[in-house]
Amino acid sequence: MIRAVACFALAALSGLANAGGIDELHAFLEGAKNGRATFRQIVTGSNARGEQVSTGIFAFARPGKFRWAYEKPWEQLVVGDGTRVWVYDKDLNQVIVRELDAALGATPAALLAGDNALERHFALVDGGEADALAWVVATPKSAESTFTKVRIGFRDKLPRAMVLVDAFGQTTRLAFDRFERNVAIPAGEFRFVPPAGADVVSAPR
Repeated sequence: MIRAVACFALAALSGLANAGGIDELHAFLEGAKNGRATFRQIVTGSNARGEQVSTGIFAFARPGKFRWAYEKPWEQLVVGDGTRVWVYDKDLNQVIVRELDAALGATPAALLAGDNALERHFALVDGGEADALAWVVATPKSAESTFTKVRIGFRDKLPRAMVLVDAFGQTTRLAFDRFERNVAIPAGEFRFVPPAGADVVSAPR
């Protein structure tokens, strides 16, 4: 009987240690009400000629609030205030604003900031384990989605990597570092006021 109990305990621990990607996703949604991290983004075109590398800072607060700030090699800011998404290009002094639901899937930040946004808008399957991460593969339910496929890699109940493929065959790879959950984030981080003189454009739904 002792041996049986020991075997059961080992099996249970093994199951926890090898939680699937969807289990990790649910643990992230339930356990991280807000968070912040640094990111590195690599965008590769379908012709595989060169790549664009950028870095920045990401923060979110559920539901639907996020801040995605590109710092290098150029500055660009994407802010979700829970209702709308603002995209500010500093060099162009231009702001594009659209409704949050319409912008879902247009940015990696929007995908991670909702309570159940992924499951409402994407079909999810476990993607197995690779690179010490448990992966989820998300396929959009709508033909109008920006991306044709999204893969999210989790470890310790936090997203560590994302791979997004768009309708043009362009691939965006993201790596998250210094991820902190349930920390003090000023509410002002998720508000955006267009700078004076900026050209504000409302994008169609």
